[in-house]
Amino acid sequence: MEKEKNKKKTINMMSQATSVKGQGVGSAYIEQVKLVREGLSDKFDIYENAKMAADITHYHTFNPSYFLLKNKRCKNGASVCYVHTLPETMDKSIKIPKWARKIFYAYIIKFYKVMEHLVVVNPYFIDALENYGIPRDRVTYIPNFVDTDRFHPVSEEEKEKARKEFGLLKDKFTVLCAGQLQVRKGAFDFLKCAELMPDVQFVWAGGFSFGVISDGYKELTKVVENPPDNVKFLGIVEREDMNKVYNAADVMFLPSYDELFPMTVLEAMCVNIPVLLRELPIYENILFDFYASAKDVDGFVTELERMRNDKEYYKIRCEGSLKGNRYYEKSSVLKMWDDFYTSVLK
Repeated sequence: MEKEKNKKKTINMMSQATSVKGQGVGSAYIEQVKLVREGLSDKFDIYENAKMAADITHYHTFNPSYFLLKNKRCKNGASVCYVHTLPETMDKSIKIPKWARKIFYAYIIKFYKVMEHLVVVNPYFIDALENYGIPRDRVTYIPNFVDTDRFHPVSEEEKEKARKEFGLLKDKFTVLCAGQLQVRKGAFDFLKCAELMPDVQFVWAGGFSFGVISDGYKELTKVVENPPDNVKFLGIVEREDMNKVYNAADVMFLPSYDELFPMTVLEAMCVNIPVLLRELPIYENILFDFYASAKDVDGFVTELERMRNDKEYYKIRCEGSLKGNRYYEKSSVLKMWDDFYTSVLK
């Protein structure tokens, strides 16, 4: 009896996120699994996409096969889904026919509703899920996490090598956006800022993860094929190379119109470069004063010019990123997952 009591519980992580390169959900999945596997190995055995019934089946994506086999896999265990998106955020990322969109979005909510527990990466979405008819007591907030072993500052010499590797000018102030190339990410505002700041180097690391159905694909493809002189598109960069990309930049600039909890922001904060975002309510309860913000292109340009020309202000914004990195420190996020999984098993 005592032996059975002390036996480690099993968690089966279900995800196909890494099959689509260049999207944050895949990065979040990799980081979360690594965190739990390394930090909670004394309590849980972690499996990935195993054909088994586990004590906890943790879904990171909402694949139809997962939905169909949910009752079988979770017959004697708990079901958990990590909510990385909602219909309203999908709507601004991909373009599909209206009839297909209606069916797809209804399916997403149905998937969430059949889960016993939901985890959101931003508390802002607890209300949104409640509006879809999901009780608040089934939803838990646990933020994203980035491992500082993977993302961290490097020496000036290594920064110089990184710029050379990616074809960037050594002495130019460099503004980076990392993320999928689409309208929702503010791609056209990014390009407008580059137009207004011709002596600054602008870099976009990311591509069309969803191919031709990516919002703005046709228009943005033309720009990628014939970019302005001070803009460089790196395409989708392998995750193991992204630390070099962040270190090659002076600022991380993400002018998205809508987000959940961007992994790229946490990654940039780990590297200790300033972060500039669009002024959105969704960031207020997760990023506090860790970042700079503006409402539009004029505001973005003003912030970027100030960071470039005011060394003291640049230092303050770097300190903000350092604070953000420390706030989402590994042990605190790990404890959240430990407490959550333990409560699920009660």
